Amino acid sequence: QVQLVESGGGKVQAGGSLTLSCKVSGTIFSLIALDWYRQAPEKQRELVASITSTETTTYADSVKGRFIISRDNAKNTVYLQMKSLKPEDTAVYYCKTFALYTEYWGQGTQVTVSS
Repeated sequence: QVQLVESGGGKVQAGGSLTLSCKVSGTIFSLIALDWYRQAPEKQRELVASITSTETTTYADSVKGRFIISRDNAKNTVYLQMKSLKPEDTAVYYCKTFALYTEYWGQGTQVTVSS
């Protein structure tokens, strides 16, 4: 069974940095694309960044130039480096993948940015 486990969330002041990790098991990691989503209170879940198996990356306009998605196939882990954080980045962050015709989500990690 495919499992995703996020870590690295926390509380930070505006302008600070955090790096989230998502460890994946149960599938051939090097072959899958991965996404980071986030959901703020009372808002819809939104796609933040994506990385393909060939390491092509895409970003939401709101995080371009501040966030970097990367992957380490040797560690079965995808990362989200977040810099210049803003209060509006406060949300639960989830990683997601699609494998064996099914979507899989992690449990989420809370990021709180104070002004």
